[in-house]
Parts: sequence; structure tokens; C-alpha cells
Amino acid sequence: MRVSVVLVALAAMWGAAAKAEDAGDGLRPSSPDFAGIKALARQLASRPYVDHRQPVSPRLLELSYDQLNQITFNDNKSVWRRERLPFQMQFVHPGGDRKDQIDVNLVDGDEVTAVPFSREFFNYDANSRYNWADFRNAKFGGFRVLYPINRNDKLDEVIVFQGASYFRVVPAAHVYGLSARVLAVNCGVEETEEFPRFREFWVDRPDREGQTLKIRGVLDSESLVGAAEFTIEPGAETVTRVSVAIYPRVDVHRVGIAPLTSMYWFGKNTQLRFDDVRPEVHDSDGMQIQTGAGDWLWRPLDNTGRLRTSAFVDKGPKGFGLFQRETDPMCYQDSHAQYHRRPSAWIRPVGDWGTGSVRLVEIPTDAEFHDNIVAFWEPAQPLKAGESAEYSYDIAWGGQKAELPPVGRVVSTRSGAIPGQMRARRFVLDVACPGLEPQGSGFNVEPVVFAARGRIANPGIGYHAPQRTWRVSFDVAAEEGAETVELRVRLRKEGGDVCSETWTYCWTP
Repeated sequence: MRVSVVLVALAAMWGAAAKAEDAGDGLRPSSPDFAGIKALARQLASRPYVDHRQPVSPRLLELSYDQLNQITFNDNKSVWRRERLPFQMQFVHPGGDRKDQIDVNLVDGDEVTAVPFSREFFNYDANSRYNWADFRNAKFGGFRVLYPINRNDKLDEVIVFQGASYFRVVPAAHVYGLSARVLAVNCGVEETEEFPRFREFWVDRPDREGQTLKIRGVLDSESLVGAAEFTIEPGAETVTRVSVAIYPRVDVHRVGIAPLTSMYWFGKNTQLRFDDVRPEVHDSDGMQIQTGAGDWLWRPLDNTGRLRTSAFVDKGPKGFGLFQRETDPMCYQDSHAQYHRRPSAWIRPVGDWGTGSVRLVEIPTDAEFHDNIVAFWEPAQPLKAGESAEYSYDIAWGGQKAELPPVGRVVSTRSGAIPGQMRARRFVLDVACPGLEPQGSGFNVEPVVFAARGRIANPGIGYHAPQRTWRVSFDVAAEEGAETVELRVRLRKEGGDVCSETWTYCWTP
């Protein structure tokens, strides 16, 4: 394997290039393929953790959000622009709250080219005056990949890696919304959450006619080291194929695999009311699961003002994800944020993930600027120091077609108070069952309603012709002392066959 350095500006940049080449610890992969990156991660895990981030100048640290946005990438410096390849890459400027630092390498066969930070990549405001000292120890804050996903004559962003192990993907005809991470440690528990951070990437040169891009990275934290490989397939449903190898330094009892992060401020089912002109504000409105047994579950998200963690125990899950099912722009009344165009993300495990649980963490928020929803798979068995674990999965990023159950699905959840009853509530669900409509004067479906720590009354069903949905309604009263009431609803035909997913809800009286 040959290692070289891209000289992008002046000879003075060679100092930074050498630093990128050894990553500050003298360890280099024997090869830039996934096997080589995994071997590097295993080596790192055998050593004590050292934060790879270098001190940066106060000038960069003091940059505000607006000042950072005034620093734009110079399109003429995009990687692979001169070659006119279908994929191009641009870098994220460091500074402000972008405290993470990454090294980037380009891979072309057996040749690895390190790309050091340079101001030549960026356009700066004419009134901004920087000197070389301001960029001492500077590295990239992340990078984004562009592809002609919407038009053949225009490149649009399809994925961005920025911060910890986060990455965001946008499919065709959508805008950025929820995020994914490679790993989560101690998420939603009393212990301090730990964020493994990417420290270095290796990006393969794409083929001239290629429709996929392969990226590998190594991430590091106090408890573990990880190696990750991504294959990106842009399209109407952009797919990221992910493989991750984990090497714990210590026993890790709470690790989240394939974490998704989103925002839910308020929606149709939110009891808390906020003084906002918009009827709904969220990047996702529910979590969808297909269990190992093949059952489909739908859990609407909520913002109750309390931290809440839910666990869906399973064995060999077939899929889970966060969805934006409501895509009617009239429900959001926000032409700027365009919440109706936020993508859904569906995790499809590859292989048997064993026993564990899909975890949903809902964090209280009073604004739309904070991600407060996390969903991930948590293995039942902790990771042992000195051992390793590997997981592979696909993430399908898209709209309503990303991965819908083949049975009826809940399209809206509403609830309201019952006059004169303090710890009771009325719920109304709309369930879309394509091909299943009323026959004659009667109904050929019935709701099955269940409550844990609550009493159900007045269950009913009717056909809502304007939406072509089945409307289920029921009242629930919380039992004395119950802090939460778990609810489940599904539809079945007269013969007993289930004809909808299972709606599951955690109500806080």
C-alpha cells in the first residue's frame, strides 16, 4: 500500500499533512480495506484511550453559528470535480460548536492519499481577517457527499458525516431530517452518555459510471473502538449498507446498535400545548418495528415533559425505524422547514442479531432545535473487554414507501380529555386498510383494544369515508397509582384474521 499526501496550498501545509498521516499515535492500517481498518481498531482498543482532538485557536472556537455559515465551500475544490465523477466530496469547516476533528484519506486501488486541512477549500467573508496561527492544528469538522440524485445536470447532497459518529442522509425529493449514528453508549440511562467519535475516514474513488460509494472509518471513545464501513446507494430510496465491528476496552453494559436520532416537539397526540402558529412540528412522528416473529408495531412519538424510555424485547428483529408518516404540508403550515419532506429511516438487520430490545428514548423539549428522540437496538448481553462484536444492516431512507407494513397501518392518533374524569382520556385512531371497505350496511372489521394498568370503555369503530380509513375510538381510565398506561390496538376481520399493525402507546395520565 502506498501512502501519499495531497498538497493543496503551500509548502507550509506539509506539517499538517504529516500529522494526518500518523493520526497522532503512530498506528496506520496495513491496508485501507475493511479488514485493515478493523485490525487498526483492534490495535487501538489494546491501548488506553487518548482524545485525538488537538487544541484549536480561540478564533475558531469563538465562531458563532452565523459566522460559520458565512464560510462556504469552494465548489471548484470539490474532490473528483475535475474528473467529472458522479460522486463529489466537500469538507466541513471547523470551529464554534464543531469541536470534532477528522482526518480524511482518498483510496484509489492500493494508493492512499491523505487530505490535510487548507483554507484553499473554503470561501471566507471579505471582512473576516484570519492569519495562519488561527488555523494551527485545524482539521476538518466533517464532510459531505454530492450526487445527481434529483437531476442529471445538478449535484445535490446525499450524505454528511459531522459530529461524533453521526451521519445524515437525504433521498431524492426530500430535505435533511433525522440522523443516524454508528454507536450509542449509555443512552437513556442515569450514567453519563458516551459519544464515540470518528477520528479518521478512508473514501474509495468511485467508478466513472458507478452508482455506489464506499466509505470506511474508525471511531474511538473511553469504552470502545469501532470500525465502520458504509456503502451508499443514492436514489428515490437512498440506502446505506453498514457494517460495524466493536472492540471494547472495558465491559460495556449498555450499547446501542444502529441508533437513529430525531426531533418531536408536538403533534396531533401531544397533550402539552405550545404557543406556536403551526399545528405540528416534528422530524418523525412514530417508531415502526417488525419483530422477529413477523409482527408489525407502530408507536407514535410524544413529548410528555418527562424523560421516558421504552423497551420492546425481541429476538432476531426484522426491522425498526423512525418514520414521518404525516406528509400533508397543511398539517405543518411551514414552507420554510418543510417537515412534510423529512425522510423516514428503516433499519434492516443483516443476519441474526440475537436477543435484545429495540429501545425508544423520548426526551422533553420546548423547541424544535433540539433532537430529543433516539431509537436503537440494545443487545441483551453486555460487550466484554477484549472481545469483539460485529453487526451489519441496511438503512433505507425515504418517504412513505421506505418500508410500510403489508397490512393496515395507523395514519393518525388523536386524544382528548373526557369531561368530569381527571385520569381518563378518549383516543381516536385512523387506520388505513387498502382494499378493505365496508360491505353493505355492516362493518366487517372490529377493534381489539388492550390496556395495562387501565380500564377500557366504549370501544367502537366506523368508516371515515373522506380519508378512506377505519376510525377506532375508545376511552381509557388509569388505575389508581398508575403513572403510565400501556395501550394496544389492532384490527381483525370477522373471521379472526389480523388486518392491521399493532398500535402501541404509552399514556401518561
